[in-house]
Formats: sequence, structure tokens, C-alpha cells
Amino acid sequence: MSDIDVIAEAVGGFLADPSALRVQHDAAVVADLALGGFQGLEYDLFEERLLGDSMPILRGMLRSGTFITLSVKKFAKRDITFFVSGENKRLLHDSDADRDEIIVDVLMGARKTFRKKALVNGGWNPDFRGPKGPCCLMTYFIGRCMWEFRRVYLRWVRRRERIARVEAALFDPEAFFRLLCALPHHGEPEAILFSGDFTELLDAQPAESRAVVRLTCEGYAAGEIADRLKSTPGAVRNRLYRFRRVLYQAASEGKIWIPAQLHVNGAREQQGSTT
Repeated sequence: MSDIDVIAEAVGGFLADPSALRVQHDAAVVADLALGGFQGLEYDLFEERLLGDSMPILRGMLRSGTFITLSVKKFAKRDITFFVSGENKRLLHDSDADRDEIIVDVLMGARKTFRKKALVNGGWNPDFRGPKGPCCLMTYFIGRCMWEFRRVYLRWVRRRERIARVEAALFDPEAFFRLLCALPHHGEPEAILFSGDFTELLDAQPAESRAVVRLTCEGYAAGEIADRLKSTPGAVRNRLYRFRRVLYQAASEGKIWIPAQLHVNGAREQQGSTT
């Protein structure tokens, strides 16, 4: 069975009308939309129906793994590397939230390429004379979604990796201060390292704690700092942990701002109550 047949079969499971009747109906709809140049209120309503009707189809195909398999095959035929790990396949099978996150992004991209390729440029042909005849608009649209999937999936994976690194840092004081230094601060003066309220808090700490925090933010590991200060890695981490608690206490009192990515446990709620 060809890729387009697999898609058509999945679409047929959600749309009651026979394929030939759907193509006939779609041809009439496209002819009407062409009169308005595929824009305006009528087109917006058509697009809204198309996106809404495609959601359950995409959910089912992504959950079963069919959507992933066909998308990977499409890119392989063009010698474009695309791989979806078994772990992520299982996640997209089990997680409604992750499936919908990906589907929404896929739809937003596919809606643009579909309008241009299928309608404006005439890529969808209701008079196609191939062995199986023409496909309906929905089948064509799902095919466009598969081309969007790689871009959306890779961005989703990178976002999950960033979140995982941040979550790991929340429980590692050494990583916390390195991450604090690396995060963009969007111009909030109180969040810039070694200036404003942050400096005042740091200056109030013992000399060794000040040195530990500054060296950590500069990228030195706990062992290297311990060697420099003639201390131990455990003592370095304890100082970092204690100063992190000082920061969260100050955040809960509204004295400083901590990037949302670094909120941990109750600190998020404490800081939110002061803003």
C-alpha cells in the first residue's frame, strides 16, 4: 500500500463520504474559493473547518505511530535525515498534551503551505488520472502536515532537552548558578549578575561564599573551586546551596527577580504572591 493510500485510509475512517464523493465536493468548494483568490471570510471559514476536521485524524495517526512512520519515509526519499526515538514514540502514544502540542504547531505550518501549494499553485488536482485517481483535500492536507512534522518535532525535542537541563539544575546548586549566568534576562536590571540587589545580597555573605558564587558563575567546577580555596567540593556545594536559599527568600520578599526557568518548589508560588 502506498503512502497516499495509508493516509486516505486513515482519513476515510473519520470522514463518512466515499472518496469519489469527497473529491467531487472538494472540487466545487475549491472552484468557489478561487473566485475570491483563496482569501477573505469564506476562505477563513473553509480553513477553520479543515483544521478542525484534521485534528482527530492527526491525533489518531500520531498515537498509532503511522504519522511518524510516513513522515520519516517522506524525508528519507529525499535523503534528509530524520529519526524519532522509541522513547519519544512512546511519549507521543501516551501523552495527549504532547501530541496536541505538536499537532497545533504542525497545523499552523501546514495551513500556509497547503494554501500555496494545493490551491494557489494548483497542486491538488481533482482530475488526476493516476491508478487510484485523485485524493480528497483532506488527504492532501494530511500529507502536507507530514512535511511540517520534522521541523516541529525537532524543535519540540530541543525544548524538552532544555527543560530537562533546567530541571536537573534546580536540584544542583552548582548548575543553578551556571544556568543563572547563561539565561537571558530581558533587561531587568535586578536580574543581571553582580549588580544591583543581587550584589547586595552576595556582599552580605562570608568572603568564601562570595568567592564560591563568583567562581561558579565564571564556569569553574566545585572541585576546581575547592582547590583554589583550599576547601572541599562538598563545602563548596553547601555554600552554593545556602546562597541559593538566600536568593529565594529575597525573591519571596519581592527584593529580587529570579528567571522563571529557575523557580524551584515553593519559590515560584512565593515569588508570584509578591508581584
